[in-house]
Amino acid sequence: MLYVNPENLVLKSSLATIHCEPNWKWRKRDKPMPNYDLFYVWSGEGHLILNGKSYPLERGHCFLFKPGDVTTATHNPQNPLVLTYIHFDVSESIRLVPASHRVIENTIRFESLLTQYVRLFLVPSYGSEAEAKLLLKQLMIHLLRQEREGKVEKEEDHSTNLFETIREIANYIQQHPGKPHTVKTLAERANLSERYFSLKFKEVIGQTVKSYIIFSRIKRAEHLLHYAGMTVTETAAALGYNDLHFFSRQFKKYTGKNPSDIR
Repeated sequence: MLYVNPENLVLKSSLATIHCEPNWKWRKRDKPMPNYDLFYVWSGEGHLILNGKSYPLERGHCFLFKPGDVTTATHNPQNPLVLTYIHFDVSESIRLVPASHRVIENTIRFESLLTQYVRLFLVPSYGSEAEAKLLLKQLMIHLLRQEREGKVEKEEDHSTNLFETIREIANYIQQHPGKPHTVKTLAERANLSERYFSLKFKEVIGQTVKSYIIFSRIKRAEHLLHYAGMTVTETAAALGYNDLHFFSRQFKKYTGKNPSDIR
């Protein structure tokens, strides 16, 4: 993908950095992988089978699933996976496609690019799609560079101002959608008062804290139902819903569909 024009990268809405639920599993889909999926493991341990070949899932392991691939995976509930997935397509013929599996030797730069990409979709802003396409190409180049030269770039400094703090909290909610988040616990995590945190969260993210928590849960539910093959009951339980009917109503309110329709 070294020579792919970034304009020909087709971004998909299915992306996140997520802390997998203890009962998470990736079941075999009825149809093979429909698009490309960049899949990176931040921590945890598990096992993945790609087109019949077995791979461990550990920190630094990165996969580029391609259209037509068949995958299944499980993880250790006592050491659950934290991972980033990014689905995309390419609208031109491709040369130099990265290998399906690679262990990132120096994770700092690669994880920085992944974090920047996911953050762009937290708060829609001018030029975010164009920037995301450039970041995605950088990720592909990074894989190809390590594959061909074994070189990685050095760590870069990052700011930690209030704006970044709020975005980090939003990212934390998205990574742990099944946790019983409250404004109080999240404000404490940000080291801010509840009132100030709520105001700034709405200002930066564009949603109230409560609305964003629900949004993150429903978005994760869609992924678990569509890609992981989990049942509606399993998905609701994984995301902290004790009332299946309440989960279904909330899901329909946010997506316009019943969970069973996605399943």
